[in-house]
Amino acid sequence: MPDPAFWWRKAGLAARLLSPAAACYGAIAAGRMMRQGAKASVPVLCVGNFTLGGVGKTPTVIALAKMLQDAGEKPFCLSRGYGGRLAGPKQVDVHGDSAKQVGDEALLLGRTAPTVVAHDRVAGAQAARAAGASVVVMDDGLQNASLAKDFTIAVIDGRRGLGNARVFPAGPLRAPLAVQLRLADALMVVGEGNGARDIAARSGLTVFHGRLIPDTAAIGDLKARKVLAFAGIGDPDKFFTTAAQAGIAIAKCRTFPDHHRFTAEEAGELVMQAEHAGLALLTTEKDRARMSGEPVLAALAAKSHVLPVTLMVDEAEELRRLVLGRIRR
Repeated sequence: MPDPAFWWRKAGLAARLLSPAAACYGAIAAGRMMRQGAKASVPVLCVGNFTLGGVGKTPTVIALAKMLQDAGEKPFCLSRGYGGRLAGPKQVDVHGDSAKQVGDEALLLGRTAPTVVAHDRVAGAQAARAAGASVVVMDDGLQNASLAKDFTIAVIDGRRGLGNARVFPAGPLRAPLAVQLRLADALMVVGEGNGARDIAARSGLTVFHGRLIPDTAAIGDLKARKVLAFAGIGDPDKFFTTAAQAGIAIAKCRTFPDHHRFTAEEAGELVMQAEHAGLALLTTEKDRARMSGEPVLAALAAKSHVLPVTLMVDEAEELRRLVLGRIRR
């Protein structure tokens, strides 16, 4: 189900009507977030976000894991494994596991660094340490207080920002903003736009700026063709915009819910639409990962081009010094 449109514009009647429910939800979320977490025997670097929906957490986790590897650390990524059926702790096998087992995000993270999926984040961190981790990079952990963090980066979409800045269901915030800001050590604004300008200025936190850079080889393969682009992620429009800005001609777009598992009928429809219109199929790495190990999606997977993206941080050296200083303290 896509985000309600009123979340991303100035609060109106719908947001006001939902304010009582938002107050209850926010109080419960805030209470959970302020609990004391268990200390792991290894430094924990957390990447989270204030809102529901896609903001660029996965590319941020991957960028941090690579940065830590370059610094001589042995990072393990820690994921809840959203969309997967395994509770864990389990170390991801990128060649043998499917998204149905461990989730699409964990498969992507596992291509960069060893990755553990665990509903119990404390047990997951312990499993990572036992397997040799020198530092744990926790994906989507800002609202999870079970595990104490040594450094937390909150990711914000540069275009959409915080929307109407109301708590769910009146808006996209996952908890009251004041509580979430209290638990963050730095902000990462991903993408162009002024949506995050005010919160970045008012937060008092160190602010980093990142850009999603598409893979040049993938762009070259597609520049001579028009495409049917499809995505089932938190913010499909961000993917479509990234592809268009890279010079890929998008003739049609299809959006699906976040973490959507394609059916055989949907797969067949996408393939037929593309073939009938003479278009190439283009999707995200996450969507492609969810097709792996699914025989009924084999044809769609084989015909779908992927546009990998890498997060480039403008203040990369400052981020490196700050993170390494904190985890090696």
